[in-house]
Amino acid sequence: MDFNASLRKAVKTGTVFLGRNKTRESIESGKAKLVVVARNSPESVKNLVNEIDTPVYVYEGSSVQLGKACGRPYVVSALAVVEPGESDILNAARV
Repeated sequence: MDFNASLRKAVKTGTVFLGRNKTRESIESGKAKLVVVARNSPESVKNLVNEIDTPVYVYEGSSVQLGKACGRPYVVSALAVVEPGESDILNAARV
């Protein structure tokens, strides 16, 4: 599975919330099916994902690289996949 390709497809065809505030809201409402955090995410994000039951995937790249993988020209430290669309990104949780 090519994670970057799956992520981009999920962003285009599914429901993905970018950013730590939207990710937190998705987790708290129980809608997030997968949370992805960049390896260099702030401590506040790392603390948040340590306290949840939702599957978490740690993206090996930086938050700049995660943003690029999403097709966005800005930093993304965390994101929540609510609906994967045509993507197989939820399989990343099993890795």
